[in-house]
Formats: sequence, C-alpha cells, structure tokens
Amino acid sequence: MSRTTTATIHLGALRHNLARIKAMAAPARVMAVVKADAYGHGLERVARALDAEAECFAVAALGDGLRLRAAGHRQRIVVLSGPDQPGDIAEMQRLRLDAAIHHEAQLHWLAEAVPGRGRLRVWLKIDSGMHRLGFPPERAAGVHACLAAMPGLDPEIGLLSHFAESEVFDGEATRRQIACFEQATRGLAAPRSLSNSAAVLGWPEARVDWVRTGGLLYGLSVVEGKSGADFGFRPAMTLATRLIAINHVRKGERIGYNGTWTCPEDMPVGVAAVGYGDGYPRSAASGTPVRVGDATVPLVGRVSMDLITLDLREAPQARVGERVVLWGPQLPVETVARHAGTISYDLTCGMTRRVLFVEDEN
Repeated sequence: MSRTTTATIHLGALRHNLARIKAMAAPARVMAVVKADAYGHGLERVARALDAEAECFAVAALGDGLRLRAAGHRQRIVVLSGPDQPGDIAEMQRLRLDAAIHHEAQLHWLAEAVPGRGRLRVWLKIDSGMHRLGFPPERAAGVHACLAAMPGLDPEIGLLSHFAESEVFDGEATRRQIACFEQATRGLAAPRSLSNSAAVLGWPEARVDWVRTGGLLYGLSVVEGKSGADFGFRPAMTLATRLIAINHVRKGERIGYNGTWTCPEDMPVGVAAVGYGDGYPRSAASGTPVRVGDATVPLVGRVSMDLITLDLREAPQARVGERVVLWGPQLPVETVARHAGTISYDLTCGMTRRVLFVEDEN
C-alpha cells in the first residue's frame, strides 16, 4: 500500500458553497476567487467544477488567467493585481481579462499602450484603509476620469477596495472603510466591489454590486472560533493518510525530535505517514486533534518532515493501515489551524507536490 498522503477535493461541496454564496449575496453578483491554485484545491479542477454556475473568476496574476483561458473557460476573469509590467496589457487584451488598476505606474502603461483588439476592462482600486494596494481616496474621482478618457479601455470602469479585518463583525475598522469608500466614490456611476468572504457573512451593507469570495467557496472561515460549517458551508478538502506503525512506549519516555512530549504512562503511540513535507503544519502543537478511524486522538511530539506521532489511548482498536484524517468534514481545518497558530487558508494553500489529489463528486 502506498504511503501517499491524499487530498480529496469534494466537487459537490464546491457547487453547494457557490450556490449558498449566491443566495446570501443576492442581488450582488459573485466573483469566484481561485487565486493561489484555488486556495490549494487546484485551479483547473475547481474552475471545471464551477464552470456551469460561475459567471466570473478572480485570480491574483495574469498567469492564472492564461491557465483558465487555456482550459476553455469563457467567463469574465478579473486579475486582482492588474498588470505587473507594460507588456502585460496587450496580453490581457488578447485574453479578455479584467485588470485591477491600483498604482500610478499602471496608469502610465495604459496611456502608452497600443490599443488592442477589443477594449480592456479595468477596475479602479481604492485604498480605503488597508494600506496595501490602491489609490488614496482623495484621488478616486481624478483617476476615474483619467481612465474614462483613455480610448483603449471599456467605458464601464469598476470600483473596488479590500477590507483589513471584516472577520470582526462589530469592528469599527470595517465600518470606517465602508464610509471611506462611499465618500470617495460618491457620484461615480460604476459597478462596485467591496466584500470578501468574511464581509459577505458579517457586513451585508457592503455586498453592493459584486462580492469576491475565496474562503467560503472552499468551506473555510477566518472568523474567530467558527468553521465554515457553522455558517452552512461544506469543506471542500479532506486531507488523509494511514497509520504505518503502532509502538508501545513506556511511562517517562520522550517522543520525537527534542523529546518535547513525555509519556505519562505505558501507552500505544501511533505513527502516521504525513508531515510538513506534505504541507501538514510543523507548528501544530501537541494536543492538535487527529481522526484515527472513528476516534479523535491528540498529536504528540513535534511534526517532522514525513511523520507525526499520535496518542492512541483513546483508539485502542486502531491497527496499522488505519485511515488517518488530518482535516475534513468531521475535523474542521479551522480547528487544526488554531492549534498551529495560523488560519485555515494557510493550511489548504500549503499542500506540496507529493500529495496525491483525488476528486469526489460529493
């Protein structure tokens, strides 16, 4: 039997999640965010599963837009970082990609670009308070007018911004960002996009014309103490492996690198074939839950490159070859992320090339 760690991608869950997002966000339209290889789930795989229902995809870079067009997808595709160099503009025109425009240099490139076949659609990005990408709010009207005067651009210029902490549902920061965006764009006739996944859940007033949902599409949450399932979404990935050894270790013996965990009694310790070489987080602390068969047991000792060790006292029937689930429908990835000091997005995006991906229609 292969020791391969397997990531099962649940295509039915993806479709369910998109349908739920549409229902929650209506009448706003939905950009299905498939950046970072669809949050680790596989760009082409996810796009193929959603092709019939997704009216727009959003990606981080031109290369992802090229991959989607090469796979035959005809929907609108928004490149959230826009052109990274002058030559990108002609390629975006050729591929019929929307470009986010967030920096002065991009304005110069657009002004100097030779008009291609068809007008380039653009979205003006405004920095409403995150201070990462975007034009200052006081420049929104002027930059919008500049873009509107360029002959090579589609006359419908979108407006977008990004929230810094929309997962805090009663936070003042998001309320200030909404007000800032509204003030900066007042009087501009244009489609607007503010909401990421957390804002779809907690800030209905920010849904406006388009929402950009990544995490929810995959059943993931970044809301403190909540999983995607708590909001009616289904996890789209199950990460699993097998037990390859069960050792009987005496009381007082230490487990793993640097002996960070000591056996409190004579006990069975399981060894599962997964580690940070597969993308399981090295930062996962002793006590992180793992499913072994029908039981939940704690990880003990340090995560190594290829292996983890498990306290099997609560799984006395476990045998070598038993299925081990690291996260999935019965063990939220958000729970594992909390024990590892990170967020669920980080874990699903971290799968390495040696993980075997399989598809499941459910």
